[in-house]
Amino acid sequence: MDVNVLGIIAGFLTSVSMIPQLVKVIKEKNVEDISLVMLLVLISGLSLWVWYGIKKDEMPIILSNGFAVLVNISLLICYFIYNKKN
Repeated sequence: MDVNVLGIIAGFLTSVSMIPQLVKVIKEKNVEDISLVMLLVLISGLSLWVWYGIKKDEMPIILSNGFAVLVNISLLICYFIYNKKN
């Protein structure tokens, strides 16, 4: 198997891993069990992976982590919309 295909598959799987959580939050409008700190750290780490991918010119890293950043930013937006503590 080509190493780029392996990277794309791995990146795809890790990128879509938060989609079920996002769907659940949107359906239930409940973010009580979501950690804001975890989301911020995860988005920061994923963003650094995108930057690393750009520096290394590695499209699988850029695309998979870029997509994951968007999913997690969507979850972060939901956190602020549905957070009942605010």
